[in-house]
Amino acid sequence: MANHKRGKQSFILPEKPVITAWASVAGKKEKQGPLGKEFDLTQDDSYFGQKTWEQAEKKMQQLALDTLAKKAGMAREQFELVFSGDLLNQCIGSSFPLRNTGIPHLGLYGACSTMAESLLLAAMTVGGGFADKVVAMTSSHFASSERQYRFPLGYGGQRTPTSQWTVTGSGAALVCAKGKGPRIEACTIGTVTDLGIKDANNMGAAMAPAALATIKAHFEDMGVSAADFDLIVTGDLGQLGKEVLLSLSRKEGLSLGGKLTDCGTLVFDNTRQDVHAGGSGCGCSGITLCSHLLNKLHTGKLKRILFCGTGALLSPTSTQQGLPIPGVCHAVSICGGNA
Repeated sequence: MANHKRGKQSFILPEKPVITAWASVAGKKEKQGPLGKEFDLTQDDSYFGQKTWEQAEKKMQQLALDTLAKKAGMAREQFELVFSGDLLNQCIGSSFPLRNTGIPHLGLYGACSTMAESLLLAAMTVGGGFADKVVAMTSSHFASSERQYRFPLGYGGQRTPTSQWTVTGSGAALVCAKGKGPRIEACTIGTVTDLGIKDANNMGAAMAPAALATIKAHFEDMGVSAADFDLIVTGDLGQLGKEVLLSLSRKEGLSLGGKLTDCGTLVFDNTRQDVHAGGSGCGCSGITLCSHLLNKLHTGKLKRILFCGTGALLSPTSTQQGLPIPGVCHAVSICGGNA
């Protein structure tokens, strides 16, 4: 019997799994942004000492996992399971770093929703008693994403005003049955939403309807409202997508109570960094959560947030065939350790 199920899409975690450690690795542009001082590791070299950008992404996840183990006071081999994913074809940025480590791995693809998806699954695994030390991890890289989804950087294509800048970074969080740190109390699994947006340079608009659907479902299933949270954090709609979400919520009569913010608008400073509509990529919500947001929850500056990872489920093939871009959003309710 699904004792922990609430409504159609949500579930509670009675024991509230604990996020005992978190780690973030970021690139040069991210280091120069508003959250730069909060990241654990940053590098000015976009290759991270590797030969290609794709190998750089692999290196970022290795660094994130090593940093997570160090902060948790553990050896990597003590991790019981890793849920991870990225934007590269067949998620090689996630599988390659775990080669020959002996760590059980489940690979994911949720596009930019992967941090929320991996955290949600880690919470279910720990909350269900299947493991005690589970890692949720993801990454993205500006250059590898541009090469895969749009144009090689050497092409020199002009970016549209609605485009977002893929974050170069990797975030990792350790979810445990016991310990000190922010706690995961409830989650909502998103549904795939498609309103016919076809512009791969306007993914915020494509993802906004999915964010609305999931936030609305979480409120209804859990019997809560915006007033129960300090922040409702989407990631990564960017500035345009955030505005679309606010417009859609008003039309639906759903109040977000002035609590909405977005990882794509937090990680960069649009007034001095040329990122057009803001940040994007799996690493956008990954490094924002695994630094700024969890830090604030841990220190009590935030008491409860609804972390809503948003993903645009496109591929180069679907875009080339002129297909629309479906979106998905998963929500994780996280409270401070004393909440």
